[in-house]
Amino acid sequence: MSHHRRLVRAAPFALALSISALFALPAHAFSDDEARRAILELRAQFQQATDQNRQARLQLADQIENLRHEVASLRGKLEKINWELEVSRRAGQDQSPSSTTRVSDPAEQAAFEGTMGLFRGGKYKEAADGFAQFLRSYPDSQLAPEARFYRGSSLYANKDFKGSIQELQEMVKNSPQDPRAADALLVIAASQIEQNDVAGAKASLQRIIKDYPETSAAETAKSRLKLLQ
Repeated sequence: MSHHRRLVRAAPFALALSISALFALPAHAFSDDEARRAILELRAQFQQATDQNRQARLQLADQIENLRHEVASLRGKLEKINWELEVSRRAGQDQSPSSTTRVSDPAEQAAFEGTMGLFRGGKYKEAADGFAQFLRSYPDSQLAPEARFYRGSSLYANKDFKGSIQELQEMVKNSPQDPRAADALLVIAASQIEQNDVAGAKASLQRIIKDYPETSAAETAKSRLKLLQ
């Protein structure tokens, strides 16, 4: 009887434990699911942040590389402008009538001086045509080397680089000892660079250094060659 009573008394306690366990299990399972979801969400967020960071770094690297190219391009353009200014300065130097050769024929001298006036005034197309006419009219003139030099310079200024090269090469070939021969080669090199003929430009610059080492054009040629290496 005593044993039976103990069983009866124990039954409610066991039932309570069972009910407690029944409610406790779902709660415990729910907590694990939430934790798993939270971990997965954190992982996803971390992966997303990592991907975004990687993408941002790649974009930044691309921007830096683009900036480098832009800086290099600007440096190249600046150097080209400086080069063109130097060539233009040399092409137009000693333009005063007193610096040119004087001839006895007044008509010949007037024809040359009139065309030089066009050149000084920046009318390069008209000057190129005028010097061409002068050379046809006075092919053996003492002013022919100067006429060829200024015609080649006019063509360069007018962006006729092929014509400039041909005219100035003719001038250097016929008058290699002319005071403007070295500067003519400098303009030839500039025209060759404009035509992307780097090898030709190097050859012209090297010829200046070799054949006209004491001229100021040789110093310019040396500095330009360094940039073309």
